[in-house]
Amino acid sequence: MASEEFAGKTLLVTGGTGSFGHAIVDRFLNTEIGEIRVFSRDEAKQDAMRHLYQHAHPEMSGRIKFYIGDVRDVNSVRDAMTDVDYVFHAAALKQVPSCEFFPMEAVKTNVLGTENVLAVAIRAGVQKVVCLSTDKAAYPINAMGTSKAMMEKVFIAKSRSAESTMICGTRYGNVLCSRGSVVPLFVEQVKAGQPLTVTDPAMTRFIMTLEEAVELVLYAFAHAESGDIFVQKAPASTVGDLAQAVLEIFEAPNEIKTIGIRHGEKSYETLLTLEECLGAIDLGGYYRVPADKRDLNYDKYFTEGMGARSMQLQEYTSQSTEQLSLPQVKEKLLAVPYMQDELARWRSRS
Repeated sequence: MASEEFAGKTLLVTGGTGSFGHAIVDRFLNTEIGEIRVFSRDEAKQDAMRHLYQHAHPEMSGRIKFYIGDVRDVNSVRDAMTDVDYVFHAAALKQVPSCEFFPMEAVKTNVLGTENVLAVAIRAGVQKVVCLSTDKAAYPINAMGTSKAMMEKVFIAKSRSAESTMICGTRYGNVLCSRGSVVPLFVEQVKAGQPLTVTDPAMTRFIMTLEEAVELVLYAFAHAESGDIFVQKAPASTVGDLAQAVLEIFEAPNEIKTIGIRHGEKSYETLLTLEECLGAIDLGGYYRVPADKRDLNYDKYFTEGMGARSMQLQEYTSQSTEQLSLPQVKEKLLAVPYMQDELARWRSRS
């Protein structure tokens, strides 16, 4: 995607102090973007992020603005949205077990927070909004996935009535080494000399890097029609191979300990459901799922359906996609800057 479209524009990133927010700021360091607004409720993370960019990229720090607020509070969203051109909506509660125990908190952030962001964006005349979703929203069995599935329904519904604001979404799987993901836990367990705890070694998960997640969002931004969901084709790995790969990379003697599936976990994840495959469009490296733009006049659909299946794919899951071998998992991990930094520290330990 050419960065010219962002030249002189203002981008708001909700949940901007997370892994995705850092990656987006990094992505725009050498562009002519006018301003990036980092919106989040965590002042400590904002302060750390502000100092990071002031020190490492002082030429950019003046174009990065920080807004403390919460997507649950429509007034704080409104304050941050003034004169914004584009929004990447990444704010969410993402941890499956915590959402299982506090499901209404997931609803407040993931569903009602999205309603707030989109309602304000439409009123403010924002040109484009990309909402970030998860594979757990497809066939959801846990509160986090259910709330993100509802988030998708909210942005699709909003896209039908938003005349001047293009609203779309992306759905992706596990992002390697992102905050709260399993690989940093494995690394900490290696450093502490503890067993690497695996819920089920045969469990499969889609694997992508943070840079690939950012490229998916930018691809959707450039190519989506309102209401679309974009999915990037991604390989998968077993959780057992992920743990073994970390051990071999660090040449560590730790054992792998199976502890059993946690609350709300799936054995495998789904990026496209059977029903979505009926209308999904294969774009090479991505799938595009257009929104169902039919209205509530259902009478005519007794004789007129959606048409023929556009793809032969039945479902797109972490079981049916390309399965990475152990050497391939190691290669993927070693390409991630987090792993490179941690490995360098490990090798230089006294």
